[in-house]
Amino acid sequence: MDTLDGNALAGLLYETFGEEMTSVMATCATCGAVAAIAESVVYPHLPGAVARCRTCGALLMVITRVRGVSCVDLAGIAAMNAPAA
Repeated sequence: MDTLDGNALAGLLYETFGEEMTSVMATCATCGAVAAIAESVVYPHLPGAVARCRTCGALLMVITRVRGVSCVDLAGIAAMNAPAA
């Protein structure tokens, strides 16, 4: 199965949060690795877009569209912080 990096989520994340999110630092709830969302491994063609931790492979987020509404599951992210300046 083909994968992309987290930049593939840029449009979906912008539509959902109203700002650029790929540079946001996310902490994996499973292994504690901290990395920019752009560094995640994305499976774009599952039922929705699935992002996994590049370090441990755990599920970070799932974004689906149901009847024009974005449904976002961020359960795999323990924390999200703006990138260091």
